[in-house]
Amino acid sequence: MLGAVLALLLAGAGPASAHAALQSTDPAQNAVLPVAPQTVTLTFSEAVSLSSDSVRVLDPAGRAVDSGSPAHADGKDNTARVGLGSGLANGTYTVAWRAVSEDSHPIGGAFTFSIGAPSATTVSTTALQSAEADGLVAALYGTARTVAYAAFALLAGAAGFVLLCWPAGASRRPVQRLLMTGWVALLVSTVAVLMLRGPYERGSGIGKAFDLSLVRTTLDERIGTALAARLLLLAASGVFLSLLVGQLGLPQGAGAKATANGGPGTAGSGRPGPGAAGAGADGDPEEAELRELERRAAERPQREARLGLGVAGLVLAVALSATWAGADHASVGIQVWLALPLGMLHLVAMALWLGGLAAMLVGLREGIGAEVADRFSKIAFGAVLVLAGTGVYQSWRGLGSWGALTGTDYGRLLLVKTGCVIAMLGVAWMSRTWLARLRATPEEAAEVVPEPVAVAASGPDATSDTVSGTASDAASAAASDSGADSEDPVRRAQLARQRAARANADRDRGLTPTRAGLRRSVLVEAAVAVAVLVVTTLLTNSPPGRVAGEVAAAAANGAATTSGGTSGGTTGGAPAPQTVPGRTVELKLPYDTKGRTPNAKGTATVTLNPAGTGSNEVHLKLDGADGSPVEVPEVELAFTLPDRDLGPLTVPLTTEGTGRWTGTAQLPLAGNWVVSVVIRSSDIDQTTEIKQLKIG
Repeated sequence: MLGAVLALLLAGAGPASAHAALQSTDPAQNAVLPVAPQTVTLTFSEAVSLSSDSVRVLDPAGRAVDSGSPAHADGKDNTARVGLGSGLANGTYTVAWRAVSEDSHPIGGAFTFSIGAPSATTVSTTALQSAEADGLVAALYGTARTVAYAAFALLAGAAGFVLLCWPAGASRRPVQRLLMTGWVALLVSTVAVLMLRGPYERGSGIGKAFDLSLVRTTLDERIGTALAARLLLLAASGVFLSLLVGQLGLPQGAGAKATANGGPGTAGSGRPGPGAAGAGADGDPEEAELRELERRAAERPQREARLGLGVAGLVLAVALSATWAGADHASVGIQVWLALPLGMLHLVAMALWLGGLAAMLVGLREGIGAEVADRFSKIAFGAVLVLAGTGVYQSWRGLGSWGALTGTDYGRLLLVKTGCVIAMLGVAWMSRTWLARLRATPEEAAEVVPEPVAVAASGPDATSDTVSGTASDAASAAASDSGADSEDPVRRAQLARQRAARANADRDRGLTPTRAGLRRSVLVEAAVAVAVLVVTTLLTNSPPGRVAGEVAAAAANGAATTSGGTSGGTTGGAPAPQTVPGRTVELKLPYDTKGRTPNAKGTATVTLNPAGTGSNEVHLKLDGADGSPVEVPEVELAFTLPDRDLGPLTVPLTTEGTGRWTGTAQLPLAGNWVVSVVIRSSDIDQTTEIKQLKIG
């Protein structure tokens, strides 16, 4: 079953750019056509999946004029085409589109074209909502994904901690609750992601989360396959947890008990205690050898159980990690064959470190010894090395250039994540310092093994539990025996309270000053780990810097073509928009490309008329520091309406002389637009200046 799950998840992975980008449209953005087109076609940088409302075309009055459902053009899975109704009137039409890229991330946007001549357009807000996710749905979806990451780390990390560091912890209630919390949280968050995926893709409200048709559509997508596989793996994980607790949580037998009685810190460690060593030194050597053989024979079933459970747990952890890697950035882009296994390895190492921290916190409260903490410290160090190696590769693969570190959201989030990880490493170094202090104090380094507590039964033949260990324990046992001989129920109750108090003292004995310091340090480390998981979720939702750079380069090439004087057929010889006296708005944007050429520094002036919705005449002037016009190799002017996820709408520019351009901007909606001017003064010097513009 696990092999089938991995095959389903990884079979669809192929070379493409993570996060699809819109490469071209037909009709082109801002095009003015002499006659109405029959279809609208969009071409993307990678394959996309479509829904019945992925492409919507709205006339100037906001009415839908598209006909039929969108489909791939000529069987090409990186395209979307929708037909148009007949008899379309002249005016400006808005195309709102939304699709799901190959790496399972929804993308959307809008652009305009005109028939005959540009016109004013009033497109309702609800008509463009499909271009962005509903705020509540997006928040719940992101929260569910973060919880899923944390739950996987808790489940896999805590199980790994028990198997590799503290087998005796499987019998402790707090550890069992920790394992069950991770399993339940991963189950609930996976179901939540499955239910919310449909509304998240289509930008609909929270009510659509219970639409079974959307759930069925989600299951047909790659991410739906991954979520369904995760649910199946969680069922297998439930069986694994029951075996883990059932096998390792059982008493080890008489031989193991005898060894445990030989000294502190031996329970669950598989090593003879000081008492066993003493038996070999002061007692009969043959008897000591016999006891050693008995101990090994008693522990052999547990060793075999640990080995089998360890292999099964590793397979489940790798398979669960594939449900993320197989439907995310690693599944598309360059070197998919290498990115997928490294992505899974990255997730498993993250779980061992971060989930192990949570188990370490519980263990410190339960009184684990320095040997257990030291063993986890070594495992965590190895996990950090794996995280560093795989993280560097993933960063190189996602960024593509050094400039993307600060020039893209992906790069900036990566810097934040790196800072959090460095902070975690600093706290981890403090934890190792506390651990060294713990090892240096033998009386604190030993594991605190809680004593069995039982209430004396009524009757003259009842005896209390025999407690071996220190002289005070023996005295207490003798006192309890004498108390048990008495039929006084008050005395029996008093002895039971004393034994319970003594057991609690044994448990709290683990919180010595050194242990408390180590526990605080691990707690801070775990708190920073939560921030790392949140940033990781944001990273998976952001387009990689490599893709952002490719899109920007494509846009720059388009801008260079228009600035050279060719319109590419987008204006179609349409008449210029009518200017309105007194309605001209002028924006001045100082710029500095940091170059050394005379055109590297100056002022860009953008003027619009009539500065309203619809068609606007735009003039762009570039003046140097001395106020004289300057020529630049490349310039681009665009308008974006962030509140409606509209744009950037690039303005085709026509040269009118040195440092002077003119064009037509179609602004279909009122709102706070952002005007951006990209200026390249040389082959390597470039800057982007922005300014807000209120329309309407």
